[in-house]
Amino acid sequence: MSEDVAVMQAPVYLQYHFTAGRAPTRFLRRLKEGVLSGQRCPRCSQVYIPPRGSCPACGVATEEEVILSDKGTVQSFTIVHIPIPGNPIDPPYVVANIVPDGANISFIHLLSECDNREVRIGQRVEAVWRPREEWTWAMENILYFRPLDEPDVAVERIGTLPVTGLEG
Repeated sequence: MSEDVAVMQAPVYLQYHFTAGRAPTRFLRRLKEGVLSGQRCPRCSQVYIPPRGSCPACGVATEEEVILSDKGTVQSFTIVHIPIPGNPIDPPYVVANIVPDGANISFIHLLSECDNREVRIGQRVEAVWRPREEWTWAMENILYFRPLDEPDVAVERIGTLPVTGLEG
């Protein structure tokens, strides 16, 4: 008589090669320079980060590069309490959708240097970069975002802030 198998562990290892297109390649080059960039849609004028070469709303090609601030606003967030195998970060920690000033769409990154219970939608944050000599072509150049001592942004204004405080 055989028994049914109820649980089975089967690790999966995937190997793949990723080739970035023109827009992601420019984005990654800018990251290597310590700069966040996006692209503006010529039809709706929305600025997307990371750029993908076309507007997800209009479907038209995007070419105009926009230099963005490394300051932004928390659009949404979650506090992670469950450990993830292989993740060097111990829970609890915050993962947030952050809209950089000058952009209209968010990207996901870590939020740190704060009490997790005090994180909120509309909170102003800034990037904490790795030392320049460690920069590569990856979002990991930014270690995390930390709160700023600035007033919160009203929910209806998130994604509408102009780029401010850029030098050069």
